[in-house]
Amino acid sequence: MNITLEKTDAVNAVVTAEIQPEDYQDKVKSAIKDFRKKANVPGFRKGMVPEGLIRKQYGMSILAEEVNKVLQESLYNYIRDNKVNMLGEPISAEDNQHVELVDGGTFTFKFELALAPDFKVELTKKDKVEYYNVEVTDEMVDQQVDMYRQRGGNYKPVDNYQDNDMLKGVMTELDTDAPITAEGVVMLPKYMKNDDQKKLFDGAKVNDIIRFNPTTAYEGNETELASLMKVDKEQVGEHKGDFNFQITEITRFVPGDLTEELFQQVYPGGEVKTEDDFRKKIRQGIEDRYVKDSDFRFLIDVRNYVTKKLGKLEFPDEKLKKIMLNNAEGDEKKVEENYEKSIKELTWHLVKEQLVEQTGVKVDDKDVIEMAKDVTRMQFAQYGMMNIPDEYLDGSVKEMMKKRETVDNLIDRCIEVKLGTALKDIVSLKTKNVTPSEFNKLFEE
Repeated sequence: MNITLEKTDAVNAVVTAEIQPEDYQDKVKSAIKDFRKKANVPGFRKGMVPEGLIRKQYGMSILAEEVNKVLQESLYNYIRDNKVNMLGEPISAEDNQHVELVDGGTFTFKFELALAPDFKVELTKKDKVEYYNVEVTDEMVDQQVDMYRQRGGNYKPVDNYQDNDMLKGVMTELDTDAPITAEGVVMLPKYMKNDDQKKLFDGAKVNDIIRFNPTTAYEGNETELASLMKVDKEQVGEHKGDFNFQITEITRFVPGDLTEELFQQVYPGGEVKTEDDFRKKIRQGIEDRYVKDSDFRFLIDVRNYVTKKLGKLEFPDEKLKKIMLNNAEGDEKKVEENYEKSIKELTWHLVKEQLVEQTGVKVDDKDVIEMAKDVTRMQFAQYGMMNIPDEYLDGSVKEMMKKRETVDNLIDRCIEVKLGTALKDIVSLKTKNVTPSEFNKLFEE
């Protein structure tokens, strides 16, 4: 087969493929023999249909299929072997619709190619990119310590009410001929919507009777009032007056103590034995998470730096829109709305390919599995679960690895993580110390 490529401009080309009889005839013969073995034709036993009849009835469809196979395979081999930096898929030229297939004939097909713009990216120490060092404060460590203490805490009976305490008691309706009474009512005055009603409970003691108005206190919220009065939501409107609340019990949440048992629960292995060790371990964990976040931000800034340095690249807009239109099932509005964003993503993809080649970044199966474990740990950490048993971790990773799209995303994340690490040693870092709030604002922008 003779294949030639002609560039019509910097980002467009036409590939011409001329298929000779010797390129496809043996394959057609083989395909007809295979078809003959399986063909069910009335009047003939399976496998005994005359070859001439097969050619007459199915020859053209078999010829078309085999020619297409040869064409596609040869075309993609040519693109690969000649390292044609193509975007999307080859677009069949209109002339191809008029090619008449005849056994023994020579066929010429043409395809339009969208080519990637020709540019070169190479970073050195002359290139300066921001890198943010997030300062971990004592307050952040204290908040994490308090979170762990909350998990190990419990409610204890007390005599006097303080903000955030929980009250238990009996509610009795006042100033009505048919009052309702609700026993075993549990209430947290802190969550009342009306401040004046909330203040009525300040300093209250066990056995005190507090007169208040539930409807005012909870601003008429039917769900909360129905639960409080122990009536149906439809009946809440019938009880808008004052109630007495006799306190039978006051309980206060007391955080758990910082003990070796708690340290072991959070950090199994026995390495953490004191509160000082515990706080250091927590601080290290927060710092490690922020390093990963800073590396992620660094790669965003590298992207912004490089694309600004490159300026606007030339793309084969017409052909790319054709490809996008095909993928968008003919939705032209969707293509127009998303085209500029797609070009930005495509530009970064092409830049990233060059940077990966420059840095020699490679990803293997072990990297992907470790990334899947990190993702799983972060998911569990959102629910306060910091130490996941290996069997749960391995099970979650196995499920993730079953999905091709998930694996592709993990590979991409691995590449970006390794690329960010490699580029930190190549460019000059403009290190800036920032607070967590300042760092978070960078992503809001």
